[in-house]
Amino acid sequence: METTLHRQLKELYAGSPHEIEMRIGRYRIDALRGDELIEVQCASLSAIGRKIADLVKRHRVRVVKPVVHRTRILKSKKKDGPITSRRLSPKKGGPLDLFEDLIYFTRLFPHPNLVIEAPCVDVQQLRIPTKGRRRRRRWNTDYDVADVMLESIGESIELRDRDDLLALVGLPSDGQTFDTADLAKRIDRPRWVAQKIAYVLRQTGAIEAHGRKRSGILYKAA
Repeated sequence: METTLHRQLKELYAGSPHEIEMRIGRYRIDALRGDELIEVQCASLSAIGRKIADLVKRHRVRVVKPVVHRTRILKSKKKDGPITSRRLSPKKGGPLDLFEDLIYFTRLFPHPNLVIEAPCVDVQQLRIPTKGRRRRRRWNTDYDVADVMLESIGESIELRDRDDLLALVGLPSDGQTFDTADLAKRIDRPRWVAQKIAYVLRQTGAIEAHGRKRSGILYKAA
């Protein structure tokens, strides 16, 4: 089911109100803006990989992948009922979260007909009690997310080529070598996050292996 956030972003990026939910060949496209196809993807990019791979053969495509910075949690007893509580989630997102999804796009990005745009958004998430019983497992919750709505929108990041990926993590293009431990320190994230980022950078041709040391593979900008 389409969320309010998805609908709001379609309306924001469309060239006009009449250019939403358009048919292009065998695909339904979220929006058009001039000669550019707009595909909004709030969920994983893996779900639209084949579709985008086909479309970029003949069209200019902009994939809009929002990055959620802050989430305001709203609770209600039912979807259309009154709000019973509001609180701001302590979890914060940022541009580096994009790499979690880019793992599934390394065969497609970069491409001359593809732009990935990541607007930074604050959202409201509506939660309602779960209907029925669920088996008790530690990852189960007692609520369903009934809707997600746009609260505010900030700056956008555009990814067009491998240099944009290097800039996103602040890596120099001067040939200086580094390993994933160095990258983890640079971005102030755990090393396993840096390893995922390095995988994306290597698969997209942004970096290349340049020897080894005891702590792991050395890389440099390609």
